[in-house]
Amino acid sequence: MKAVVIHEAGGPEKLILQDVPTPQPRPGWSLVKVKGFGINHSEIFTREGKSPSVGFPRILGIECVGEVAESTTPALTAGQKVVSIMGEMGRAFDGSYAEYVLLPNEQIYPIKTSLDWKTLAALPETYYTAYGSMLKLQIRSSDKVLVRGATSGVGVAFACLLKARFPDVILHGSSRSANKAARLRDAGFDAVIIDQNGTLQTDEQYGRILELIGPATLRNSFDHIAERGIVCNTGLLGNQWYLNGFDPIMELKNDSYLTSFYSGLVNAERLNALFAYVDQYNVRVPIERVFSLSEVADAHRFLQSEHSFGKVIVLND
Repeated sequence: MKAVVIHEAGGPEKLILQDVPTPQPRPGWSLVKVKGFGINHSEIFTREGKSPSVGFPRILGIECVGEVAESTTPALTAGQKVVSIMGEMGRAFDGSYAEYVLLPNEQIYPIKTSLDWKTLAALPETYYTAYGSMLKLQIRSSDKVLVRGATSGVGVAFACLLKARFPDVILHGSSRSANKAARLRDAGFDAVIIDQNGTLQTDEQYGRILELIGPATLRNSFDHIAERGIVCNTGLLGNQWYLNGFDPIMELKNDSYLTSFYSGLVNAERLNALFAYVDQYNVRVPIERVFSLSEVADAHRFLQSEHSFGKVIVLND
């Protein structure tokens, strides 16, 4: 099969398309024919050598949509439409940057949907992360909401999910560049706040804040939280994993609350609830760019560029 293999940490050029043996099913694992997958910032971190637990060579890819090719359990049948995300996919074992991927049976989730492969490929990790974060924030129609890092795939997905159900919610998004303001408004944001060197250029306060930059800006987000508000720390776009010297007694301002979500908290019930939500509220699923398997390196370059906006996916022929 064709697969994109990384043999050593580095830039996008380290992602090499090559022929590798197609994995063979073994007890407890099944083979999935990959139809598509999203490109994620965590895969960029891994490519750059910032995931110490990941050894090379490795086929990256923490998510996929596809069909069961061969199975070792009666719960999965050949041709069945499935989704897989997270676990140790693309980290402890080879992931989805390939024509086929071998996955643990418990990490393969059958789905029933009429959505096409292009739309499905945009949903699993990104929209699941946005959906889980939205649940954690306990948003009401009267809330004023800020997404920190709004131009990311998760930020745009969050806007699409939220506005589909609560069209009158006041939704602001932060960006380092005013050049993306028009695109953020098209995505559903009501206003754009400039984020300059980790500081929001506004005096606004928000009842709910989705923090996608992460620990690098979390303190500043609490400077903008309204009384009894909630901040959900989900992303790590600021390339900082930990918040050193954090004093929750002093820094959780205005009787506010801190929660978190990440896409590793996967269960079949919540995953299927996402697909039902997309269907029930007729959620828009905008896709910024579509690449082929041979263009994965270009997909990484685009996601890291100043032109990056929203979701980037790869579709197999």
